[in-house]
Amino acid sequence: MKKFILAIFILTVFSSFLFSQTPTQTPKPVDDDDVVVINTNLIQIDVTVTDKNGNIVKDLKQEDFEIFENKEKQDISNFLFVQNEIKKTVPQISETKTNGNLNTPIPPTKIRPESVKRTIALVVDDLTLSFESVYYVRRALKKFLDEQMQDGDLVAIIRTGGGIGALQQFTYDKQQLYAAIEKVKWNPAGTGNIGAFAPIEASVADFQKNANSNMSDEDYQAAKNREKEFQQSRDNFFVAGSLGALNFLIKGMKELPGRKSVMFLSDGFSLTQTDQNGFKEFSGIAESLKSLIEVANRSSVVIYSIDARGLQVGLLSAADNTSNLSQDQINQQVSDRRDTLSETQDTLRYLAKETGGLSVINSNDIGGGIQKMLNDQAGYYLIGYQPDDSTFDPLKRRFNKLTIRVKRPGLTVRYRSGFFGVADDVAKKPTQIQSASNEILAAITSPFQKNDIALNMNALFGNDIKQGSFLRSFIHINAKDLKFTEQTGGKQQTTFDVLAITFGDNGVPVEQFSKNFVLTVNKESFENFIANGFVYNFIFPIKKPGAYQMRVVLRDASTAKLGSANQFIEVPNLKKNRLTLSSIMLSNHTIDEWQNQSKTSSEKVLVDPLTATSLRKFKQNTVLNYGFEIFNAKLDSAERLPNLQLQVRVFRDGKLVLDGVPKNIDFDKQTNLTKIVSGGAIALGKTMEKGDYVLQVVLIDKLAKSKNQVASQWISFEII
Repeated sequence: MKKFILAIFILTVFSSFLFSQTPTQTPKPVDDDDVVVINTNLIQIDVTVTDKNGNIVKDLKQEDFEIFENKEKQDISNFLFVQNEIKKTVPQISETKTNGNLNTPIPPTKIRPESVKRTIALVVDDLTLSFESVYYVRRALKKFLDEQMQDGDLVAIIRTGGGIGALQQFTYDKQQLYAAIEKVKWNPAGTGNIGAFAPIEASVADFQKNANSNMSDEDYQAAKNREKEFQQSRDNFFVAGSLGALNFLIKGMKELPGRKSVMFLSDGFSLTQTDQNGFKEFSGIAESLKSLIEVANRSSVVIYSIDARGLQVGLLSAADNTSNLSQDQINQQVSDRRDTLSETQDTLRYLAKETGGLSVINSNDIGGGIQKMLNDQAGYYLIGYQPDDSTFDPLKRRFNKLTIRVKRPGLTVRYRSGFFGVADDVAKKPTQIQSASNEILAAITSPFQKNDIALNMNALFGNDIKQGSFLRSFIHINAKDLKFTEQTGGKQQTTFDVLAITFGDNGVPVEQFSKNFVLTVNKESFENFIANGFVYNFIFPIKKPGAYQMRVVLRDASTAKLGSANQFIEVPNLKKNRLTLSSIMLSNHTIDEWQNQSKTSSEKVLVDPLTATSLRKFKQNTVLNYGFEIFNAKLDSAERLPNLQLQVRVFRDGKLVLDGVPKNIDFDKQTNLTKIVSGGAIALGKTMEKGDYVLQVVLIDKLAKSKNQVASQWISFEII
């Protein structure tokens, strides 16, 4: 009887999913997640000290340091060494063996903000990377996930050419990060070539010079300068895009926990340009770079830079075509190539040095460069001093340069170069009042969550014959965070705006939904409404399989408070006929309710599955019911029936706490075997500790070939 009732429950849940819609005066050291302080009472910066082998020096005392602001020595008032070593506890591989001896991905371990040790953004500058560089970058990123990412790491892999909508959310989920790596490809629209440099070949000016012996050297040089100017303008356009993406990212990282760093993998860019008269001058990119450095220093973000081209000498290569060039023209182009290599590498060095990071140049081991940067974060010193009045006087000086020295010989000191004479509290003030639409748009395009209004989102993949593939999103809204006003008859009313967008991997919105809601609650049900919150859900059709980000923002019209949530989800390609599971739906029962179901279906009392699936918080001594759909199961040739086994596993803090035995799935009363409804239940006992868990269902198709024999899905939940 329980199996029959369970099938009814799951069918009911799927039916509702498819067709329903619900709406300080004394300076003191600060915390590790906010290491840079710039205010009128305290200037505090982070300082890294290494020995000749690049190892962190940890035993220095306050008296070993000297700090200068604009060449004037300052008295150190604050001193602290921050230890940031992390023990590696994650598995070296992302798979385990099931009882059926088949590899199954391990669900990620959820981490809370207070447990984050490092926040790392791996920024791939695909607007400048060559085709050759992309290969080595992808290989290094995979090595990072397989061997270098640790417990307590919050990581994002971001492409500068992806657009602000495609900024991958910071995550601890390696599967999401692997999907992000798959989208790192050579961008033919950018400035990157096939190799590290554009092939040397005759330009239009060279052809004109060689064909017309009477062309003066001045006219020839002017024509060459015009060609350079055009190319530089094009390059600057893409570099501006790269710096803009970095600026946007770093501003958001200010609010994230842990030791924050950006690892910028690029083929570099130049800060100068040549005008038509052949004179070099700083381009507008130089000012953009200075602004980026200021943002990074105020956001406590260290930038590390890696030249993805590896070791280069800038000489002739097999790709060069010199057949229509004179020896002087060849020599000039080779000289220009070496100058370009030097200038672009110097920019990467400058970006790292000014933000307290280090650069990896002329190295063919990108993975080793990333490891060197990770080792650099093992510890650092927080040094603070009290500034005088002139520090923040714009009439006396605009930029305050810092110099830090260590008295012990043979050590290397790295720190932020300085800061503009504006205190943090002044810098944070908005220059203009944002409109409601601008606030919502800024929140939804940011990779970071707004928490003024608590939102819990769960976006689920499903498929229907009529609709095709779709994402059904459930948003649980904490009603306590909304502003209600009393209406006639004791009713309570609130008004809020909702904007939801699905972004594809290229940053372009795929689907979007926006609506203004006026919600009125009766006096009798208001207390319960406030206590339990409510669920809003909607469907987005998905036309193409792939990786997507679902983002949603809610804005209270009365208070202008914002709440946002985002989720990564992969939509499979069912046309490949591979075994596939839909996302997992949940419901929750008391023990008595579940026992009553075994007697008669008429006594069944279900807890709202929409709330259970979106909020995913359950009490001890209850029953967690789960359901899903199965696609592309193989059928035997005789009875045209599948042969499927289901295994359930539960993880806590990355450790397996329940490893169920695979059991055969019963197909009684199911007529549509192209989409099989299944599920089960687990008891959340009185002795289960409170905290975060992951439920994983593993499906084994005994009739499929070994490489397509296993499919799995997981969903996180919390015991309260």
